[in-house]
Amino acid sequence: MTTATMKKSTVRTPRVVVITRPTPYQQLIARHGTRQQASFFLEARGQSMDEVEAQHRRTTSAVEHVAQAIPSRWRRSRLSRSDLDRFLFEPDDLVVAVGQDGLVANLAKYLSGQPVIGLNPDPDLYPGILVPHAPEAARDLLHAAAEGGGRFERRTMVEAELDDGQVLKALNEVFVGHRTHQSARYRIRCEKAGERHSSSGVIVSTGTGATGWASSIHKQSGSDLALPTPTEPRLAFFVREAWPGANVGASLVEGLLDEGEALELISEMDEDGVVFGDGIEADRLPFSWGRCLTVRRSEDALQLMLG
Repeated sequence: MTTATMKKSTVRTPRVVVITRPTPYQQLIARHGTRQQASFFLEARGQSMDEVEAQHRRTTSAVEHVAQAIPSRWRRSRLSRSDLDRFLFEPDDLVVAVGQDGLVANLAKYLSGQPVIGLNPDPDLYPGILVPHAPEAARDLLHAAAEGGGRFERRTMVEAELDDGQVLKALNEVFVGHRTHQSARYRIRCEKAGERHSSSGVIVSTGTGATGWASSIHKQSGSDLALPTPTEPRLAFFVREAWPGANVGASLVEGLLDEGEALELISEMDEDGVVFGDGIEADRLPFSWGRCLTVRRSEDALQLMLG
């Protein structure tokens, strides 16, 4: 595991940006209007509001810990995951993610080297791979990051670039395929090998994503490919359910992309061809007929604070 100490400028007053996402309790209230109606909805299906409310209290308490840990003279901002695409991060921001591991993956593509402190409000519920710290550690972690101390892990990211210059970044993986359940049709090329495919799509995974979707495909296909680690500058790609038939092949279905290498795809799909990252379909690039896509390691990386 590669770790490093990040040097921060101490000239400006630090700004702490706290990122959260709505809890299941908040989502239920937003959907049903009142607690009573939400409770009735769950009870009618043999479920209870008790654990939902308990989870909400744990998250709320974690956010309060962070608020109390930020010195009064420091600047601060708080936003929900849904606001990330409209928020302008500053180069010297200290970013705090309070919630599940996926929240860090969601925000990584909007950053450009800012340190990320992941706080886990519910260790019994979330693994804590990307949110490894207890909320009570927020004060020490923030001061260490602001003073240029602490240990950081530089996690590799992946980016997909269309021929018109549009770029999408992801921490776990990029998916290329059809928006519906239709077959994805495209031409694929890696180094000197290439063929035409009809498949369920392609994923290009980092070492962070190699513990999730890529790992599942890797096991189901019986692959011998050595998956990258989170800090390696390599990527792995997998073609899902390639169909060998007339004018389409199924031999180029997996591989590794070393530093400087890229995967190239040319779409043969209709307007529902898409590219998206980390499972967020709403934030996607169009990949319709004739469009060219290059997928490679991103120059940006997630700077995850370890301690």
